[in-house]
Amino acid sequence: MNLSKKLLVLVAALAAAWSVSAQSPQEELNRLRENYIRSLTGDNNRQLVEILSQVPRDREISDLIVEELRRRYPFDWKNVETYLSALRPDGTWEDVNYHDSKRSGWGTHEHVARIQKLAKAYWLKKDDIQWSARIEHALHQSLGYWLREKPVCNNWWYNEIGVPKTLGPALLLMQDLLSPEELEGAIAVMAKARFGMTGQNKVALAGNVLIRGLLQNDYDLVKAARDTIVSEIRTDMPEGIKSDWSFHQHGPQQQFGNYGLAYLTSLSEYTRLFAGTALALSPEQQGILNKLLLDGFRWVIWKGYMDVNACNRQLFENTQINKSLGVAFATETLMQGLLAPEEMEAMSRFLQDNYTTGRAETDFTGHKHFWDSDQTIHRSARWMGSLRMASERVIGTELVNEDNLKGFYMGDGALYTYCRGDEYLNIFPLWDWRKIPGITSYESDAPIPANRRYGAHVRNQSAFVGGVTDGTTGMAAMVLNRDKMHACKSWVFTEDCVLCLGAGIGTDSTLAMTTSIDQRVRRGDLLAYRGKTWTPLIGTHVATRSGQRYFHDNTGYILLQADTCVAIAERRTGDWSDFMGSYAPRPAEGEIIALYLRHGRRQNASYQYLILPASTAEATAAFPVKNIRVLRNDEAAQAVRMGNTFYVVAYQPVSLEAGQSLQMEFLTPGIYMLRKVRSRWQIQAADPTHAQSRLTLKIDGKHFDIPFPSDHPRGKTVTVEF
Repeated sequence: MNLSKKLLVLVAALAAAWSVSAQSPQEELNRLRENYIRSLTGDNNRQLVEILSQVPRDREISDLIVEELRRRYPFDWKNVETYLSALRPDGTWEDVNYHDSKRSGWGTHEHVARIQKLAKAYWLKKDDIQWSARIEHALHQSLGYWLREKPVCNNWWYNEIGVPKTLGPALLLMQDLLSPEELEGAIAVMAKARFGMTGQNKVALAGNVLIRGLLQNDYDLVKAARDTIVSEIRTDMPEGIKSDWSFHQHGPQQQFGNYGLAYLTSLSEYTRLFAGTALALSPEQQGILNKLLLDGFRWVIWKGYMDVNACNRQLFENTQINKSLGVAFATETLMQGLLAPEEMEAMSRFLQDNYTTGRAETDFTGHKHFWDSDQTIHRSARWMGSLRMASERVIGTELVNEDNLKGFYMGDGALYTYCRGDEYLNIFPLWDWRKIPGITSYESDAPIPANRRYGAHVRNQSAFVGGVTDGTTGMAAMVLNRDKMHACKSWVFTEDCVLCLGAGIGTDSTLAMTTSIDQRVRRGDLLAYRGKTWTPLIGTHVATRSGQRYFHDNTGYILLQADTCVAIAERRTGDWSDFMGSYAPRPAEGEIIALYLRHGRRQNASYQYLILPASTAEATAAFPVKNIRVLRNDEAAQAVRMGNTFYVVAYQPVSLEAGQSLQMEFLTPGIYMLRKVRSRWQIQAADPTHAQSRLTLKIDGKHFDIPFPSDHPRGKTVTVEF
């Protein structure tokens, strides 16, 4: 760009900035109201809405994201007519539970959700006398009930966040209808939200204060709310966006699909709300949100489904689809803001990969370990793997408001692999929750531990948890020390497979131990390779030999050592309310397949097995296991050579016979990837304890020192060449 063009751009930018700053406070408030109403009543992406309309609607809304998705459906005037006809003289509806005592999925909240729908209908039809008069009357009646009776939920969240967040937009749409008394009562409801708390809760409370400021025509309050909201757009807070672009809430706990998604959707809307005003986000703030999407959320969405590990405690019906669509709509909103060309292209590709039909492969591939969250994601062109761990630093999962009543083990090395994305869709009522895929646990019919929040009992009492990567492949490891059980568990992710290793498995309990290989929705036969043929399995089968191979749907499984493997293909029944207390009893039944290893009560048990996603029965039968050399699998180290790469977890200083005349000595515990490129060693290393300043090793007697710079995030991979 030549100098004259640069000057023209600068002058235009200064003029735009002056025109925004020159607006009076009242003009700013008017613009904000216009932006808000436009976001509530404007058109949505037709392609995304079409996908959304095909998702079966949950009869009991417990997830705010689902409730917000509902307002994106094409407006249903039949529902409006039903609401108008069924409204009783006292302003209530017969089918709304006004005596609900649940802390999650509070049924009474449906009343304000209907007020919002009626307010939107009024706005769209306010020039149509036939409709507007009836809707206006219903709005006064239904709002009157709420202001008169003042319903209160046992969960503070609904009173301070949920109800004001739903009612506030309705009040803006119907503001010209409100009498002084109604406005005063409405502002009292909104005033239950005050500045405070952290992370997404802080953003949500401030967002409700902002709506109150608009209702009160109070510019100073609106600006204070805006400043509070944007104060959370940073990566150095105990809760909120982390340095690895994951999201934490309720302490150091990955919350992509819950608080993180609420944060992403609300902040993306605020970029649009504040646009064209002096309150607009800065390029730096917008850039952080863009990176949260592209370097965080983009990793946990596969073909339009959110990873189960990312959903954490919110395992509602169709949760993987709905939460993924929440990310999609947030992406579309962010694309209307300040983006660099490469960000625009990446967001466009993200939407194409996940929300268009007929795409068999993706070009968004790679391997990432979220060092702040003890989570690993591996993406190839045809499959994705996800691993969730926990440590002294990171909470594995939570039980809040009777969400996730059986998820006690969800952070103990849960491993999911996806090809289509729907491999685990709605399987949760049918699960054996002690055999979540990937975990080592007890074989027992006793109830799953379920105290109110799991508390300290959910913490893995180990600092040795982490991962290493070269950006394409990687290794993760955790020392499991929890619930009277100990195990050294590691995973190697390559283009073709996941190698799973376990060692030192033992317990102080008298219960038998198991390691779950997989447990997913049955789609076709579960096949066992016997001789040179595949045999379908029905019911429960036990195999004990090394080399046993199984195949189901799109995934192969190979045992690399002799062990007792139980293979199950059966129909099961369950109930959603067993693990999600917000649901009324809702029976479910379906077909599952499960594979797990039975270690019994022996101490120092171990395992070695392969998972081959995006495979075929023929490819599974022919897979050359001889190309995978497990060099060591014990409490001191887990090491393997695959191709020209060594993957090593050193739990303590250890020597390793790595090949013909090749000696490796790891002087400090850590996770390492090593390969020789021409005459130089390329090494990726990470400190899973987050406590060391350097890692050291020797190769054939030569000493290598790998320092971590002072500004290097703890647990992040460092790459060196010698």
